Amino acid sequence: MENPHSPISIPEASPKPYKKSFVTTLMEAASLRSPFKEDTYFTSHLKASEKKALQELKDKLMASYGPDGECTMWGIPLLAEDEKADVVLLKFLRARDFRVLDSFRMLQKCLAWRKEFKADSVGEEDLGFKELEGVVAYMHGYDREGHPVCYNAYGVFKDKDMYERIFGDEEKLNKFLRWRIQVLERGISLLHFKPGGINSIIQVTDLKDMPKRELRVASNQILSLFQDNYPEMVARKIFINVPWYFSVLYSMFGPFLTQRTKSKFVISREGHAAETLYKFIRPEDVPVQYGGLSRPNDLQKPASEFTVKGGEKVNIQIEGIEAGATITWDLVVGGWDLEYSAEFVPNKEDSYTIAVEKPRKLSPTEEAIRNSYTSKESGKLMLSVDNTSSRRKKVAAYRYTVRKSTLE
Repeated sequence: MENPHSPISIPEASPKPYKKSFVTTLMEAASLRSPFKEDTYFTSHLKASEKKALQELKDKLMASYGPDGECTMWGIPLLAEDEKADVVLLKFLRARDFRVLDSFRMLQKCLAWRKEFKADSVGEEDLGFKELEGVVAYMHGYDREGHPVCYNAYGVFKDKDMYERIFGDEEKLNKFLRWRIQVLERGISLLHFKPGGINSIIQVTDLKDMPKRELRVASNQILSLFQDNYPEMVARKIFINVPWYFSVLYSMFGPFLTQRTKSKFVISREGHAAETLYKFIRPEDVPVQYGGLSRPNDLQKPASEFTVKGGEKVNIQIEGIEAGATITWDLVVGGWDLEYSAEFVPNKEDSYTIAVEKPRKLSPTEEAIRNSYTSKESGKLMLSVDNTSSRRKKVAAYRYTVRKSTLE
């Protein structure tokens, strides 16, 4: 990879006094918090008081349900003396700061709710929300540490017809809540429930175009159900495309969240989705609509990451392409707003460079480019991203495959 142009030094204008927005203040506060530390669930790592609390919770369960009592959660017998049961019990203890009685009551209520809700079988039900799958709430890929990632986007409900169709009455709302729990249960089925393993998911919530007032009831019920019945199941909550009115939204669900839950928040303002997500998720696992390379039913071929500095042009050279070979590439730059081009440079000195894709300006909302080219002679492909008209540093990624000619 070549960087033929060094970053242009542009003097900054004198800063003007301004009133910080809620989003800016919240982001600054989030950056000052200590990084959330996920439990390992090794009992050997527990403090003496925490080990005592775990044993007391087990004793209360045994006294309440008996050795033959029905006391299972996510297929794990909670009265069994094994590490999986310990992981589940520690989640409830952690959610209540290891207060045994509070943890026991929370666990009892959750067991009763799961039985009434029939949560163990909801994952296999056909609830008829095909139009919402892969759009509103869906599991997609893993983060860099191996946590399953759940994406949430409620912008489609700004359409009044869609809103009425899904939330028009209490029966419809309850059916939607059941579907949303179904998505979560499917994500939880991917967890290990093992000390040192992957025991929680990542949630990414896209706030773009989210109708805040209309979804108040649904949002509050979802948050309440999650916090009451799925303790410590989310390692990190990433909010992207956070708009200026987030203060109103936050005031709606803030009272329903514990301080520990709030400590897991990552806030990303509009136009910075890729920049934020790449910190936690590899580009090939980030959906194309959020500045990644992942498309539905696509092969997750690893990508190479790079950055494009403000005032810089980056050339990516893919060499060793033989005559008759077909090269296919994916390329994306977070928040594009720059010029892109592709050309094929033959090895022969007397051959002409071929403009595969002429220079064109890409908008900030442009998804990843995918293209292919079959060479008539050997040479190299040159992909160029020109950010010389911008001062903003941008994250980027690319990958490619070369298929040799099958002709003799």
